[in-house]
Amino acid sequence: MAAATLHCVLRRNSLLPLFETRRLRDLLFFSSSVDRAAAVGGTISPDPHFMVEYLVNSCGFSPPKAAKLYKPLAHLRSTENPDAVLNFMRSQGLDGAGIRKVISGDPRYLCCNVEKDLTPKFQFLRDLGLSESDIVDAILNNHAIFRLNVHRSIVPILELWESLLGSRELVLKHFKNKRWLFSYSSEKRMHPNLKFLTDECGIPEERVSIIVKRSPRFITQKPESLRALVVRADELGVPRQSRMFMWTLDVFHNVSKERFEAKVELMRSFGWSESEFSSAVRKNPTFLGISHDMLRRKVDFFFNVVGYTPSFIADKSNLLLYSLQKRVIPRFRVTEMLKLKGLCTGEAKFPSILTLSDIKFLEKFVLPHKENVPELLDILRVAGVCKGK
Repeated sequence: MAAATLHCVLRRNSLLPLFETRRLRDLLFFSSSVDRAAAVGGTISPDPHFMVEYLVNSCGFSPPKAAKLYKPLAHLRSTENPDAVLNFMRSQGLDGAGIRKVISGDPRYLCCNVEKDLTPKFQFLRDLGLSESDIVDAILNNHAIFRLNVHRSIVPILELWESLLGSRELVLKHFKNKRWLFSYSSEKRMHPNLKFLTDECGIPEERVSIIVKRSPRFITQKPESLRALVVRADELGVPRQSRMFMWTLDVFHNVSKERFEAKVELMRSFGWSESEFSSAVRKNPTFLGISHDMLRRKVDFFFNVVGYTPSFIADKSNLLLYSLQKRVIPRFRVTEMLKLKGLCTGEAKFPSILTLSDIKFLEKFVLPHKENVPELLDILRVAGVCKGK
């Protein structure tokens, strides 16, 4: 079963040896010792609102912002623990703006026990091979790790991402830059979605991985949302065994039903039948991600300038993916000028011409005629395709 295979991969690539197992017992978000520590030392006040002043003076928040944040801290009667947390964060390289960002995410971080809650997690990040600046970036984008248990949450999530993305380097790259990496439960979303796709839909794990590498948040959506996407793909007649099935799901994940229906109406206005629209999606669903206005302009050009029929474009919907301004229009103008000069043999059809790289197009259709038809280069320069020599 796919789930068993995945489990083996996770165990084989385990991150647990990166740090000492004895640390794991102490990595709960709030320690019972916090209240005891808060009762002594630091500034002591019976006024529950004194933390508002603390957030202003020690953290740099504006009074209105501090007033919104202080409620989870109203039980504190001492600044000893918040002082320790702030000092620790500063020692780890977080500046004032970074600290405010973290605390804004959850003021209760000021209640963390530095030795039990924070120090081991920063050590774990260093054990992963992250530099101090990398750790700061990771914390600012994933400050939720402060409230996660390393053994039960952080390690399993990192292992699962590693199995999906294919390398630890890529995982760490996302970890440093993507704030959503720890925003979703692997048990409530990622694992159920993987099991549904592989076991119930019969999609090979490698195909799922291809989409996740391109669009990691695809696998973190709600399981019921993913099932709804599968229903939409089934209704269009996209075979689950087709390589286009996962691409269709990915497109549907980013294209709402409203935007999808708007594109159906647009293509219907240009003469596409319902079956032609479905056929185009089955062959190349990516065109659905094009903005409504740009899709209209592309279809209008192919239909009314190039002269293609709706059925022709439905059969070759990949043509809609090419840049209109940088590829389609300039290459069409070049080939039309060559025909006008009697220099185009007609051996190459325009759809094939569009597939050529810029260099290949220049070598085959422009450079051989640069002496007799110098305006060909001008066409490409205006389009921004041909620069300098």
